[in-house]
Amino acid sequence: MRIERAIDGYLRHVAVERGLSEHTSAAYRRDLGGYARWLEEQGIADTDAVTADVVSGFIADRASADPPPAASSLARLQSAVRSFHRHLVREGLSDDDPTGRLRPPKAARRLPKALTIAQVEALLEASGPAASDAQPGDLAGLRDRALLELLYATGARISEIVQLDVDDLAHGDVLRVRGKGDKERIVPIGSYARTAVDAYLTRVRPELSRRGRATPRLFLGVRGAPLSRQSAWLVIRQAADRAGLTAHVSPHTLRHSFATHLLQGGADVRVVQELLGHASVTTTQIYTYVSPDALRDVYVTSHPRAR
Repeated sequence: MRIERAIDGYLRHVAVERGLSEHTSAAYRRDLGGYARWLEEQGIADTDAVTADVVSGFIADRASADPPPAASSLARLQSAVRSFHRHLVREGLSDDDPTGRLRPPKAARRLPKALTIAQVEALLEASGPAASDAQPGDLAGLRDRALLELLYATGARISEIVQLDVDDLAHGDVLRVRGKGDKERIVPIGSYARTAVDAYLTRVRPELSRRGRATPRLFLGVRGAPLSRQSAWLVIRQAADRAGLTAHVSPHTLRHSFATHLLQGGADVRVVQELLGHASVTTTQIYTYVSPDALRDVYVTSHPRAR
């Protein structure tokens, strides 16, 4: 089968039958598009002509790029190529899997970057006024405060927050979140986030809604359209600048901070896994890693003969 046709069929499969998110499907399309172009440069146009040496050559070529890709990017690329060829074998479109002996690179263990509680509080204060302090007409400020309070209160991904509908809040002090693979989970909401969101719903969203077409989306832009991921990211970046936070702050920073602060407060890792929507507890356990500096501090303060 021709490479391009096989990849198109596989991408339809992952998008429809496996229910992958639009973001993940787009990543697969980019990775496999690069794979197809590389094969074309090698004069390979048919899937049956792809051997283990060909696949290894492709991975080696990508690994030697300047600048070199991150281990996580290379691992994702290998995963896409491996999944593609395994799909061809399962569907009877290919006799052999040339990726059978392919091994993913060992990714360096990196701790998620979390803010301190004081830094989070400064970020939230800089995002917009509290409901009790808001002035008439401060629409964006109340919306931005509600957005950031909800991100930190739930640990949800930014893509999950901007996809929320108003009805997802109609369950008391919990939020219905649709995560990867369209899986739903229920996450509690603290009093600070609930107050901020209620103020936004009663004092801001009706006005924003009148400026655009009717939509069930919870968070709206100043023209009434659903708030985009890019706009939400900009809200966070501007709040970080106003708070004087020099470290890189992204939507995922609040997610990492949420998980880290819960575990530091004594939460069970399995509970945090459910709140984050992780399929495996292994993903969550990275937050339980103790740094060498932290180990040293505990040792010095706890061991009777450390000093």
